Amino acid sequence: MKYYGKIFVITLKIKEVNFISIENKQIYLKLEKNLKEESRKAIIRGAFMGSGSINNPKKKYHLEIDFGNEENLLAVKKMLEQLGIRVKAFGLAIYIKEGEEISKFLALIGAAKAVMEFEDIRIQKEMRGKVNRLVNCKTANLNKTINASITQIAAIKKLQEKGVFSKLDDNLKEIAILRLENPNMPLIDLGKLLKEPLGKSGVNYRLKKIIEIAQNC
Repeated sequence: MKYYGKIFVITLKIKEVNFISIENKQIYLKLEKNLKEESRKAIIRGAFMGSGSINNPKKKYHLEIDFGNEENLLAVKKMLEQLGIRVKAFGLAIYIKEGEEISKFLALIGAAKAVMEFEDIRIQKEMRGKVNRLVNCKTANLNKTINASITQIAAIKKLQEKGVFSKLDDNLKEIAILRLENPNMPLIDLGKLLKEPLGKSGVNYRLKKIIEIAQNC
């Protein structure tokens, strides 16, 4: 590669191509039909070296190659797709935003060290994402349990204040007392404490019955 002021010129020597040069972000290609895979990789590597860029993967995934004209863009885009790399085009640039595809691109152009570093960051990001989703899911479930418990306990206390609690059948009394004693316990665990254990749906039915009675008194 040579530098002339604001112009970079990259020359690649490939058997199947009469000449290839990257000049001022433009690729002039004169290809024969029997262009081999390694030659395609060399052209893509040259295009990326001449006008490509990649973001810090810790922030976001984005790899881009700019072109001087649409003909060159389409030629390189086609080569990438033939080599199994999915890319998108916008204006006079092709870009990749998927982490896995960027990793494949880096491997394609022979950047082995960059692939290892990129994959290390990508794995860490994915693990953090999974942990965050798991925490959010558990938090949402806990909030749901707490909100339901508040409604159930309010209904039980209302029945006690109205003098209706003593008139409930033994099954409803038992689950009501357990709920008061274990305000944050999930239904499935609450059911295991019954004299005759019940599943989640059975416990939910009894508590809903209690709420229904409280609403009507």
